[in-house]
Amino acid sequence: MFTKRIATAGIAVAAALALGLTGCSSDASASGGTDSGADAATATNLDAFGGLSGLEDAAKAEGALNVIALPRDWANYGAVLDAFAEKYPEITINEATPDASSAEEIQAAQNLEAQDTAPDVFDVGAAVALANTDQFAPYQVATWDDIPDALKEQSGLWVGDYGGYMAIGYDPDAVPEPTSLDDLLGADFKGKVAINGDPTQAGAAFAAVGMAAVQNGGSVDDFQPGIDFFSELNKAGNFVKIDPTPATIASGETPVVFDWDYLNVGYGKDLEGQRNWEVTILPGDGYAGYYNQAINVSAPHPAAARLWQEFLYSDDAQNLWLAGGARPVRADAMAAAGTIDDELFSALPAVDGDTVVPDADQAEAASALLGINWAAAVQ
Repeated sequence: MFTKRIATAGIAVAAALALGLTGCSSDASASGGTDSGADAATATNLDAFGGLSGLEDAAKAEGALNVIALPRDWANYGAVLDAFAEKYPEITINEATPDASSAEEIQAAQNLEAQDTAPDVFDVGAAVALANTDQFAPYQVATWDDIPDALKEQSGLWVGDYGGYMAIGYDPDAVPEPTSLDDLLGADFKGKVAINGDPTQAGAAFAAVGMAAVQNGGSVDDFQPGIDFFSELNKAGNFVKIDPTPATIASGETPVVFDWDYLNVGYGKDLEGQRNWEVTILPGDGYAGYYNQAINVSAPHPAAARLWQEFLYSDDAQNLWLAGGARPVRADAMAAAGTIDDELFSALPAVDGDTVVPDADQAEAASALLGINWAAAVQ
């Protein structure tokens, strides 16, 4: 199920976490003390541990890592989680509420503050990352210099990790191939177009509005044309307020879906034999976006949290994102170094036009605008 960034009102995140993380054990205290004397909770890079081996020892002593909102079918997360578990069998990974939204990750950390069941790490969209920096601990991984400046907070509070292009998935047996936003306003798409979540809370939905903005006379500096497009889509009766999943696609409820290209491709794989599913990136400027990693400032397993980050930005994990159809944030540096999987890298989708990626200031402004105007636009 590709529901990682769907926000569901009233979900009992804290209760689900309490169930999902039962049995969590930790030999090291939440204050972050390690045998080497390093304070893991305040460590900002590997130097605090004397290198990677020191961090590994500290994380193994803690013995656990709490993650949240990581569906195994999302961008190859299952393989990433399994690779970490295989490399560090001494560390138990506690996976909680895989279908939580970015906003619900933060809510869970706040609800479970100071408890050993709280999430150690986050994977969040840009809007949520920018709005919650007080919840994050700064940390710069060993491969920090490979990460473009525009895709990281400069102290390491949040760091882009994997991403892709906003695309449109569609059932060719239900609708014609859309070649522009205007096509989606036509009668062929009546009651058929969905986005993945609420753009004020979910990264994929935020990006859908961003893509509509740059394709509708706006830009990453001006999301209003994107909001206007979805308002028009809603007035035409074409906008379906259902969070898409493979089940809603299979049932015919959401035959057209704005979502990341790698997730739309995944829908097709998941529905093979049930539904035909095609994916298109509209001609013109392509809207790209990355999900961000962050460490909970009060992580119960602060060393394990930092080791998880080091792993996610290693060559091995970056190539696992690529295997899931997502674009790793270190792709260009790895290509230059010869450490990327060339076959998978060359298979990434081509875009007809420039690629736009909102920077931190642009994403923050867009998030504020959506908070003011979105609900009224699609009511």
